[in-house]
Amino acid sequence: MEQAAYRSERSSGMFFVSDVQTTAPETFKTPLQERVYDTLGKLGISFERVDTDEAITMEDCTEIDARLSMDMVKTLFLCNRQQTTFYLFITRGDKPFRAKDFSAALGVARVSFAPTELMQSMLGTTIGAATVFSVLLESARGVQVVFDKDVCAQAFYGCSDGTTTGYMKIATDRIVGDLMAFAKCAPIIVEV
Repeated sequence: MEQAAYRSERSSGMFFVSDVQTTAPETFKTPLQERVYDTLGKLGISFERVDTDEAITMEDCTEIDARLSMDMVKTLFLCNRQQTTFYLFITRGDKPFRAKDFSAALGVARVSFAPTELMQSMLGTTIGAATVFSVLLESARGVQVVFDKDVCAQAFYGCSDGTTTGYMKIATDRIVGDLMAFAKCAPIIVEV
């Protein structure tokens, strides 16, 4: 019965978002997702989370934002032309991305989106699941995290838990401060 209701809701265009939860999922879909919740527990960082239908675009996040009473960030995996320098750029979900402005703010050569296969091998995620939590992986050690100043000014940080079906709300200062320090990651904060 539940599956039938689920299918009919999706076919009518509704997007499933669970009730808000404050504990980790019972089972994990990826090694990164498990590491996310393990790290939050170790650091004593509280969170609210929801399970959802697969969310790939910022438009998919509208219902998630409403349920968690926050605004989802947009996390972009970028690289230089030679694919030797990588950036994880975190900006507001409603803010358009302009490679020219990003490059100018950092004083670097023009960047573009990194290839999908590198997202999986370096960040441990697929398209739609890019997350700041990838800094917890050894494979992401060379990736420079760049926060848009506007994100840092928000009280809450909304992001993927490393999957396209799990999203969370955390105090922004716990992400920018505690998580980055734990991961030994020195982020750059820019105004774009």
